[in-house]
Formats: sequence, structure tokens, C-alpha cells
Amino acid sequence: MISLIEGKVFSNNGVEAVILTTAGVGYTIKITPALAKGLTKGTNALVSVYLAVREDSMDLYGFANEEEKRLFKQLISVSGIGPKSALHLLSLGEAKDLSAAITRGDLTHLTKVSGIGRKTAERIIVELKNKMVEMDLSGGGESGKIGEVIEGLISLGYNSADAREAVKDISTDLPAEQIIREALKRLGK
Repeated sequence: MISLIEGKVFSNNGVEAVILTTAGVGYTIKITPALAKGLTKGTNALVSVYLAVREDSMDLYGFANEEEKRLFKQLISVSGIGPKSALHLLSLGEAKDLSAAITRGDLTHLTKVSGIGRKTAERIIVELKNKMVEMDLSGGGESGKIGEVIEGLISLGYNSADAREAVKDISTDLPAEQIIREALKRLGK
């Protein structure tokens, strides 16, 4: 199994990159947006990859960090989620944000991806919610606190997108009550 590729970035279109190794072999890798930002044409790169083998193809998927790769592997373990859908889910933001959305059961966030409907999003949540906590992909207590604040705002009648935006840049060092107050101030503007 191929898990790392090192070489010069030959091309990067934001969706796929070609890495040319010192042996003269160019590997096409489907990449996440986070990784795309870090791959500049002509520079050397070390890319963590996952090789997806299917009956009619062998595709490499590249990740910005091991956290993204672990989350990707968890996502493709869910029935109905293939590598392309998992990569699209990772394009929603950072791995910790996606895992926090799974942990708090945020269907709206997961269904933003084309091809992920309500039932599939529910399946992702049911199958992965506990694994996110076990793997500590949800960021531990901080995301838990933010997740609780978001759930509280939703229960007050705000939609999940507005609630997430309101808590986006608030320090997680603050107590939950202060985070809620700050978020409510932002939502009131």
C-alpha cells in the first residue's frame, strides 16, 4: 500500500496534483482544498496518501495531515460513502470542524455536499459519532463545549449555519456561558 509520496509538484489545479518523484514517475493525486493550498508548482512536497483500489481503477487521495487521512478512512468505512464523497466532505473545512459536526449530529453541515442526502448524513452520524470521540478527532473538550453552545443556540431558534458562524472566532478558553453571551451579541447585530 502506498502511504507517502515525495517529489516535486508538477501541477496542481486545486482538485488534483501531479507529484513527480526522483525516479521520474508522476503520480496523480486527488487532493483536499487544505492540501491544494500547500502545493506550489515546482516545490518539493511530501504527501500523505491513501490508495483506493477498485475493480476498474486505482486512485490516490492526498491529505494535508494525518488527521484528515484518519477521518477520510473513517468516512469511507460508512456504507454508501466512497472516496470521492469522503473527499468532498473534507472540502467543507478542517477535519476537526467536520468531526465536530458529526459529533454534535449537524445534518445541515453534512448535507451541504452534493450526493450526501439526509439519510446518508444520518448514517454517517450514527456510525461515526462515538468513533470521533474515541479517535479524538473532534478536538476533545473544546469542540464539545462549542458543540454544546451551537446546540443551545439552535434550541433557541437560530439555524445551525448562523450558530456556527456566531461562535466561529470566539475563544474556547472562555466558559460556555460567556461563549453563549458573545454569540448572542453577534447574532443580535
